[in-house]
Amino acid sequence: MGKIIIKFDSVEEAQDVRDALDGYKWKIAVQDIDQMLRNRIKYDDQLPEDVSRAFETLRDNIREILSGYQLVIE
Repeated sequence: MGKIIIKFDSVEEAQDVRDALDGYKWKIAVQDIDQMLRNRIKYDDQLPEDVSRAFETLRDNIREILSGYQLVIE
């Protein structure tokens, strides 16, 4: 198994290190948001049509933004 050594020179850089280490948490959070929107669209019979379309647009926008960073949600 490989090793990764992260060095930082100052307290100000500590947040950048924390962001790098927490990347997987961001991925899980975005996946959870996507699934919540999908479930509301698919299973919420009380959801107004315009809200459903807005949720679909939001999911598309999230995927487009991720694609711009060469990231995938699945």
